[in-house]
Amino acid sequence: MVTIERITDIKNELGEGPLWDAESGSLYWVDSRKGEIFRLDGDGGINSWPLPCMIGSLAIINEQQAVVALQTGLHFFDFLSGDLSLIHYPEGETADTRFNDGKTDRAGNFIAGSMGTTIRDRALGFLYRMGPDLRLEVLEDDVVVANGPCFSPDGSTFYFNDGRRRILAYDYSPDGPLLNKRVFFNGADHDTGSDGATVDSEGNLWVALLGSSEVGCISPEGEILERISMPVKLPSSVMFGGPNLDELYVTSISNSGNRSSDEDGAGGLYRLTGVGATGISEKRFLLNDPG
Repeated sequence: MVTIERITDIKNELGEGPLWDAESGSLYWVDSRKGEIFRLDGDGGINSWPLPCMIGSLAIINEQQAVVALQTGLHFFDFLSGDLSLIHYPEGETADTRFNDGKTDRAGNFIAGSMGTTIRDRALGFLYRMGPDLRLEVLEDDVVVANGPCFSPDGSTFYFNDGRRRILAYDYSPDGPLLNKRVFFNGADHDTGSDGATVDSEGNLWVALLGSSEVGCISPEGEILERISMPVKLPSSVMFGGPNLDELYVTSISNSGNRSSDEDGAGGLYRLTGVGATGISEKRFLLNDPG
């Protein structure tokens, strides 16, 4: 039986990007709208780091350093000093976009996408990949809102929500272009829409079904296997964690600037146990020269 519990009393405006770092046994997540990183340690302690602007996602390099995808581009972030160091600002200060969701691939590259800051009726965003040498390349140039990037267990399939109520699948190589683009799951066919996602060890996709206040499990063939009702209206993203990678963490939204919900628990962080699945350890960003 699935058990859902709220953990911590933190209320995020736009909770997003949960990331379990297996090496440290910690869960990171962000409040995108407020611009803040949170970390829940194994002993229950919580740390947070404010940022000067909105954040979409992050990738851990080591206990001191991460790559953060901000409104103002990709930066290195130092957890000890709080310092930011710009890596890339591909869309520039005049763009009406910001970075949003991101994830490392199985080889340690960071894949992150952008979105229209206020414009959501046409594609202003891009999907990028940054490798260990910090070279940045465009993988997809037709993105409304970049959400839910994740990879099959062997890394050969890439899943991605481009902001059109659908999840796309591509054939993936860590050093090649995206190939064989196809619609994997169409939320409109199931009266819902999808947001953040992750993949379990069996290759099933777990996704925040933002349009129906649920977490869904979708088979590698695109069949919806399970729908778990959440106690909040706007679940935003999911990630397996815990010592055995069998706990599913779910972030949520109270006010994204585009959607809002004022029920008890909105913006909270939730942990689901008993889902009958285990996750895969996320790769840290593989930086050639972290010095």
